[in-house]
Amino acid sequence: MQEISERISRIYSDSLEETIKNLLQSLAKVTRFYLTALEEKLLSLVEEEYEVTD
Repeated sequence: MQEISERISRIYSDSLEETIKNLLQSLAKVTRFYLTALEEKLLSLVEEEYEVTD
């Protein structure tokens, strides 16, 4: 869960589109220690779009 939170934190800012903010907020509420395949794809796509890397 820590890794997921860190990834979301690197992307999140007030200047994001409302849809992306909502997606990230939803992913942040996931109580599992992993993302589903679709959730992972969505987060990876957002990271790619906003050029966020490790």
